[in-house]
Amino acid sequence: MAFAVKLERSLYVAVAPFLGAAANLPDHPAVGAAVASAGGIGVVASLIVVCTEKDSAGRWLVRLSPLTLAAAVDYAAYRIPGWGWDAVLALGWGALCCAVVPIARTTGRYRRRRKVLAPAPQTPELTVAPEVVPEPVVDDGADPFTQGVRLLWKRAGDPARTHVVVAKPHPDKPHDFTMLLRANEPGRPISGLNEADVAAAFGVHKDDVRFIETTQMAGRQAGPGWQEVELIPDERRRRRTKPTIAEWWEDGIGEDAIPGSKYTNRRRNDERGVTYWMAQLPDSAREPRVDSEVLARALNVRHEDGRVFVTFDGRHVLVSVWDESPLAKFYPATRELLTPDKNGWYTTGVLANGQPARGRVHTDRGAAHGLYVAPSGGGKTQLMALAVCAHANWGAVTWLVTEAPDEKTAALGVHCDRYGVGALYMVRALRAIDALMEIRGTMPWADGKIHDWEAGKPGCPYRPLSVFWDEFLSAARNEDYGAEIMDRAESGTVKGRKYGIGEHVAGQSIFVQDGFTQLLKGNIRANSPAPVVLNVAPENVTSTFKALGVAPDDIPEPLPRSFSPQAEGRIDRILNGEAEPPADDNTGGAGWIVPRSKPEVLRTLFMDFGKPIAPLFPDEVFGLTPHEIRELEKRDLWFDWTLPPRPGEFGDDDPEEDDAWIDDEPKPARKSGAKTGGKERPIPGRSNVRSPDEALAALHTLGR
Repeated sequence: MAFAVKLERSLYVAVAPFLGAAANLPDHPAVGAAVASAGGIGVVASLIVVCTEKDSAGRWLVRLSPLTLAAAVDYAAYRIPGWGWDAVLALGWGALCCAVVPIARTTGRYRRRRKVLAPAPQTPELTVAPEVVPEPVVDDGADPFTQGVRLLWKRAGDPARTHVVVAKPHPDKPHDFTMLLRANEPGRPISGLNEADVAAAFGVHKDDVRFIETTQMAGRQAGPGWQEVELIPDERRRRRTKPTIAEWWEDGIGEDAIPGSKYTNRRRNDERGVTYWMAQLPDSAREPRVDSEVLARALNVRHEDGRVFVTFDGRHVLVSVWDESPLAKFYPATRELLTPDKNGWYTTGVLANGQPARGRVHTDRGAAHGLYVAPSGGGKTQLMALAVCAHANWGAVTWLVTEAPDEKTAALGVHCDRYGVGALYMVRALRAIDALMEIRGTMPWADGKIHDWEAGKPGCPYRPLSVFWDEFLSAARNEDYGAEIMDRAESGTVKGRKYGIGEHVAGQSIFVQDGFTQLLKGNIRANSPAPVVLNVAPENVTSTFKALGVAPDDIPEPLPRSFSPQAEGRIDRILNGEAEPPADDNTGGAGWIVPRSKPEVLRTLFMDFGKPIAPLFPDEVFGLTPHEIRELEKRDLWFDWTLPPRPGEFGDDDPEEDDAWIDDEPKPARKSGAKTGGKERPIPGRSNVRSPDEALAALHTLGR
């Protein structure tokens, strides 16, 4: 570069005299023309650079500066007279160009200086990163397998700043192994390590990685600074294709259907046609919410068939899978099943898990009340017939009253002490019950004292009395007698248990808005060993069990419309244009028994009224004691309750007024002012005021 600078400076020194003399020579000499041409070229080139160049315009202007300055000096020399100033301008031009050396300084060192000072280009050139070479592993006597695992771990960048202490392969599984990790820095816990980090280091799926809590062993520390990891791709593949029963349960049922459960055993009962699956929950686990649809699907059973049932016993779980739904079968009633044992229990049906469903004729607090709820045709009368038979076999006096006559209640009535039809008969029976509580409260026992009734207590002077009200709510809505029926029935459920009197109510609803009072429903529910609800419509299941006091988590799912499996070959029937076979309506007598707070599915025993039912009942029909009957007769309450209303029975009717009534005109409806022992008793919801004077007296007593 030094030679080029010297050459350029020498050129400027040699040209300077010609530049100064050019203006003083005659017109159109060769020297003047050359100077003018060079200067013109410099000016034109500079203009072009300014108009076109952007990034390197300055550098080009510097390079062209000797020519443009020469043109300026030549022009000035022509305008200034004398040759002295021409020489000064020419010498100045040469000195300036020699000092700056425009061309050489913009092509060599000057260009390099600009590259250093210029900003970095916006798009740098891509460079290939050098290959990462794993650091050599310190030889600590590790086996070749551990050293290979360490190399892969180092290649991954020591995830979470950890070091592989040792790796042990699993036998017969070439890709499975367990490795022990520790933090690189002593005293630092391992944090941020996850399954994805480990899986990426060894090229497996993250589900094939499992972290194990490190336990302290001889020669090995434990704690947050250590972590044991299993990589089991081969084991996971085997588990997906050929799992054991325990693994199948854990990955399916234990994951979604009964969360947290572990399989323990399986048992088959060929005689009953049922398979029992037994499992266990963790110690700290609560009773889980079972997903019955997922469970049925895992067991390869249709949920609609009603063949899968779950029972919990603390931490133990029993899943019953029936070959045929137990609710689709009929279980005939027998004298043996309907005879209470020494504790008062009898069999009323069969639970879905195959156990007998039991009712009781009394409670530990006294006489038992009963509640039987079912829609029309749901098996309510069948269920009530079982209870009537059980109480009769127990030795109780049974009364049966129905709001409307039917074949089954008429057949049952033959085996009852009293049987009648209609609201009038029911209100008369309730009046007698009201009086019996007063009578029994004064009857001395064998020891000469008065006691509250208690099952099995010796010396009781009377038999327990069980009364059954069929279609009770219909009778309670009767215009003439309904209010008194509800009032006296409510009173009987409050006090009857102390006198051995139990009321059993059968109806199509248990809701207050349908006729029940809250007190009546509460007393029956509290003193009923096991209310039974049959075949409730799906939309009413939640409200029905909520009204019975069942917790929301224990409210069962609706029962299917049929327990029979659907007939196969539907596709063929569609192709052939054939109709579907009729559904087997076999849900009568199926429902729930509520022995405590959690309902259980049952199928009641079947009493075949097409055959004689006398063998199910005792030979003797038990009745009240002579003393009780005499006391009822004194109160004018023991007579033929099927007779029409008698004069004065339901109010102060005037016989003469009845006789004077015109026969061809309708008589006014009778008023039901209940009488007990000659004293009229006011009935809620009904007015006993019959004159203006009585109305004024009633108004005066309102504020008292």
